[in-house]
Amino acid sequence: MDHPLRRPEEILAYRSLKQILAAKSQALWTVGPGDNMLTAVRLMAEKNIGFLVVIERGAIVGVLSERDCVRRLVLAGKSPEATPVADVMVRDVIKADLAHTFADCLRLMHTHRIRHLPVVDNGTAIDVISVRDLLSEAVTHHAKVISELERERMMMLTSTA
Repeated sequence: MDHPLRRPEEILAYRSLKQILAAKSQALWTVGPGDNMLTAVRLMAEKNIGFLVVIERGAIVGVLSERDCVRRLVLAGKSPEATPVADVMVRDVIKADLAHTFADCLRLMHTHRIRHLPVVDNGTAIDVISVRDLLSEAVTHHAKVISELERERMMMLTSTA
């Protein structure tokens, strides 16, 4: 009988970020720290996203979420046209790399109370993983496990009949 969940990489907590990213469309949306906030907000609206990575000279210098826009721009009464992204972005960026696992990413998000993690490969930003992406991975994984258990149960029932 086939037991597909015996290898560590097939256990959800040990799935690598590389495996998880292979299943999602990769799109990294970025702005520069000198761009104005109106440009950043328009990009979020156009792409229907809530998170941008701020890149300067190829390196991550910050991140910007919709929450940051509301709290540090709108509620502060700042002008989107006159405010640079650098004035609103979060500078202390928590990142993940391709060696991180599903569990590592969840732990980072939980510990730092964040919903998005920029993913880097050799120091270069390549993607963003969200808590929604991880939830989707968990749902897919659990559906596979349930299907395998149902198949195994049916095989046991038919072999005893």
